[in-house]
Amino acid sequence: MEIKTVPITKPEDVNFILGQTHFIKTAEDLCEILVSAVPGIKFGLAFCEASGACLIRHEGTDDEMVKLAADNAKNIGAGHSFIIFLKNAYPINVLNAIKNCPEVCRIFCATANPCQVIIAESEQGRGILGVIDGSSPKGTEDEEGKKWRKELLRKIGYKR
Repeated sequence: MEIKTVPITKPEDVNFILGQTHFIKTAEDLCEILVSAVPGIKFGLAFCEASGACLIRHEGTDDEMVKLAADNAKNIGAGHSFIIFLKNAYPINVLNAIKNCPEVCRIFCATANPCQVIIAESEQGRGILGVIDGSSPKGTEDEEGKKWRKELLRKIGYKR
């Protein structure tokens, strides 16, 4: 078995969600969940089928995001994995609905950070072991850091 890291390739301001699922129905079900959760959402999703034709299934409302999802899914190449790229929404807007999808087994990350996917590869195929999401901490928050965090959450509309 070989361990590899696969970087997620995306524009800096684009959020994505990476997860594991278990059924071909996932592509359509996640698409329905996303369009129901945020009116006018722009997204692309791709699902790596793990049996049968073993195709990368894809759906979405934005061609750029769909291509991004399909390209990253191909690079990851892990059976039953899915990736969703969001253009005008945040993961917080859709994450619980995605977690409640009956086919979804787990979420590895939901972020806009630079990210590496840790892959195990054997003669059978590939699986996701985990992710490296962003950078390591550089210190502990002080009062100024707390003030900045609280102001940011209010500025972007997640706190009043």
